[in-house]
Amino acid sequence: MRIAVIGAGAVGGAIAALLATGGHDVVVTARGENLAAIQRDGIRLRGAWGDHDAAVSAVARLRSPGKRASAVPAFSLVFVATKAQDAAAALSANRAAIGDAPVVVVQNGLGGVESVRSVLPGSPVVGALAMFAASYVGPGKVKITTAEPTFVGGDDADATALVVRVLGAVMPVKRVDDFAGAQWTKLVINQVNALPAITGLSVQDVIAHRGLRRVLTRSMLETVRVAKAADIGFVTLGGLSAPILGAFARAPLWAAEALPRQIRRRMGSTPNPGSTLQSIRRDQPTEIDYLNGAVVAEGERVGVATPINALIVRLVHEVESSKTFIVPEVVIARVATATHDEKTA
Repeated sequence: MRIAVIGAGAVGGAIAALLATGGHDVVVTARGENLAAIQRDGIRLRGAWGDHDAAVSAVARLRSPGKRASAVPAFSLVFVATKAQDAAAALSANRAAIGDAPVVVVQNGLGGVESVRSVLPGSPVVGALAMFAASYVGPGKVKITTAEPTFVGGDDADATALVVRVLGAVMPVKRVDDFAGAQWTKLVINQVNALPAITGLSVQDVIAHRGLRRVLTRSMLETVRVAKAADIGFVTLGGLSAPILGAFARAPLWAAEALPRQIRRRMGSTPNPGSTLQSIRRDQPTEIDYLNGAVVAEGERVGVATPINALIVRLVHEVESSKTFIVPEVVIARVATATHDEKTA
């Protein structure tokens, strides 16, 4: 099967490498040094799913089949693994080559599926949540630090079944009926991304730090409360379920800190930078507006205050602008000030 992967970063690179290793003809889009490295050496995948040197084709933009081959789709399946803010532009640039092929959106946060549908109204769209932890360690090089399933769901039954079959042959995949509920469970888990981006610490080190762990717990609590106010039903993934998150929301703060500790245990000992910190290190815009920012936006819609998430969004943007990490003590002090101002407003 001929498959395109738009965005060959950590997650896209891992998917492309595994699909190529599984015998598919894979074409990826990439930029700069990453494009040159993949064109020269393919994608070198290391870590929890074994070591693979995958031969893939790499281009800056996908080629359309042309007029003579217009009846033959260029690709049988297209994966979109860009950052959320880049998806619409990437899809528009590759629209002619994509045609009406099924499109799989593999992104953090909210809005990815809707973005694809707006740009490619003729394509079946399937959502995918990558629970595995992948790190971009250099041009053309990806490491899997935590092996977890990818959750797949969509309204088009045939396209979803195709994705489950093809992707499930090369990596663990689980199908979910309520993809929106799965997105919100993942959004709770993705709260671990922001504080590493702010401080420069790994996810494990953030959770091990008492003060930062408390900030993280509070941001997760805000996320759960917003979801409940929006009548979202959580789907079980990554060790989290609706009953666990319900108990988490009712627990005192000190007891609720058990949840990030559980996430830390599932990650293992290999330092996980999180995707947002990886963007900071590569001097690229982050997805923070689609992660913590999505919680703030939905909180405003349903009338739930989200001061911690709002501050986290501002701090990540500060680091993006200043290119300087913020020490934990300053972060904790900023949180104390923000929440005090919220109470006295």
